[in-house]
Amino acid sequence: MSESSGSTAGALLKAARESQGLSLDSLATLLKVPASKLEALEADRHDQLPGVAFVRALAQSVCRQLHLDPTEVLQRLPQTQTISQALEDVNRGLATPFREPKLRGIPGAALLQREWPEWMRPSVIASAVLVLVALAFWFAPKSLGGASAVMKPVAAASDALGEITVPVLAEAASAVLSGPSEPVVETVHSAPEEDSASAPAAAGAVVLRTTAESWIEVQDGRGASLLSRLVQPGETVGLDGPAPLRLKIGNAEGTRLSFRGQPVDLATFTRDNVARLELK
Repeated sequence: MSESSGSTAGALLKAARESQGLSLDSLATLLKVPASKLEALEADRHDQLPGVAFVRALAQSVCRQLHLDPTEVLQRLPQTQTISQALEDVNRGLATPFREPKLRGIPGAALLQREWPEWMRPSVIASAVLVLVALAFWFAPKSLGGASAVMKPVAAASDALGEITVPVLAEAASAVLSGPSEPVVETVHSAPEEDSASAPAAAGAVVLRTTAESWIEVQDGRGASLLSRLVQPGETVGLDGPAPLRLKIGNAEGTRLSFRGQPVDLATFTRDNVARLELK
């Protein structure tokens, strides 16, 4: 540095970079800044950089990357922003036009621009209505039908909230009505084998009944697991899901299987008391 006491800050940075065999593009990549800004810094063209603070910060970053003492470099840089530059920045900011968002032509724009109390904001009311819709669906009697039980509160909410919430509520109601496509599993703890006439029945395309402990795994045609556990003696399990249904029965001798009301002989699918089969 002492030999370059007459050099500018940019010249010092450039000489340090070149002495390390580092190209301008490589340094720009390491610092994650455009090469044009580094080029302006090395050429002392500070007017092409966004302010004195940026110039000094960039110079410090370069010094840090090049393992260079930044003291002498910073002494050669502008210390403060001139008054004319500061006033120019302020005037430029004041002269920037403000553009109000255009909501004309958007359904419900008047509602969006209105000042609402916190508890009456459409987003809050819509959330509350969705909860009521879900509750109405789950607790409505089956004799009324799921669609009518859900659409009544949706229609009332639509009148109250206006057109801005209608698409949201309609989509939510459709999702509630359709519901997730879930497999059906019903377990009934039945009487022992000898008292099977009085045992309750489980619904499902596949019905499994155990007389002894049996580890049973069942997957549907989509690969979803319908059952994967130890079934206790005397349990009756009903399963339903997309075909084909793949079964693995760990205790074939202690398990009875029926498919769509017809008994299935596990002996033909059993090896070492483990039955593996596929039902379509």
